[in-house]
Amino acid sequence: MQVEPTRLYRVKFLAEALDVSLTTIYRAVESGALRAVRVGTGKGAVRIPGDAFLEYLAACETPGAKTAQPAGGVR
Repeated sequence: MQVEPTRLYRVKFLAEALDVSLTTIYRAVESGALRAVRVGTGKGAVRIPGDAFLEYLAACETPGAKTAQPAGGVR
């Protein structure tokens, strides 16, 4: 999946891309871990800027994820 930093994404799209529930994305927004904007009147529709999504993914990265080795080591 290619994320455009300037595009606004729907919560459903990002949840499907990450294979998580809508609730997981909404919780990240409510906790402040994932930056979002509300569009419209009342509560408004939640949209996630692409750059915020990329920042969130980077923050979720676990140590060693970049250099993971197979369980048996390298032969």
